[in-house]
Amino acid sequence: MHRDLSISVVIPCYNEEDGVREVIGRMPSAVDEVVVVDNNCTDRTAEVARSLGARVVAETRRGYGAAYKAGLAAATKDVLVTLDGDGTYPPEEIPRLVDTLLERGWDFLSASRFPLSDGRAMGLSNRIGNWALTVAAAALFFRPIRDSQSGMWVFRRAVLDRLRLTSDGMAFSEEIKLEALLRGCRFGEAHIPYGARIGEVKLQKWRDGWENLTFLVRKRFQQT
Repeated sequence: MHRDLSISVVIPCYNEEDGVREVIGRMPSAVDEVVVVDNNCTDRTAEVARSLGARVVAETRRGYGAAYKAGLAAATKDVLVTLDGDGTYPPEEIPRLVDTLLERGWDFLSASRFPLSDGRAMGLSNRIGNWALTVAAAALFFRPIRDSQSGMWVFRRAVLDRLRLTSDGMAFSEEIKLEALLRGCRFGEAHIPYGARIGEVKLQKWRDGWENLTFLVRKRFQQT
């Protein structure tokens, strides 16, 4: 509970046994509920998460977006916060980000990783890809977003009912921000420190980047 609001944190996972142990271990006391989505894990992610007090939800449809849809639907608190299970996003920042959401009167806050606090946390090709997708989103939708691919968001639970979320893949991260903007939500961004990931990299840069770009184009012209 923070400022009279209960907080759920949703963490989608595919084989993040070591990362999720650290992420949950760093969770601030203000968090009331941690929901970990087991997206067909073959390691001990689910077992580790349960042992640390998280509620584990199974989602057999593969994909980042599919995992998030299951986790967000299962979360029960007033404010929903998202994190990756690899330790890159800072759980310690949750109380500050909730404060920012409330003080600015926003409905949806997206945490921006740029400028990077630690240049070693993201390779050059990933930075270029993030920049290209962020520029594409701004050009197609006329909505400036500093970090369209960020995976850490803080928003009021009631916002979910206003969003039309269709992506089951990595494009979910850009879609949820665009939906918040397109549906008239009060939207803002706040900077966070971004760290190096724990464990194996799951992102397939070129394939996922291309799919994200084509998703943006399809979504833009479905709006007209």
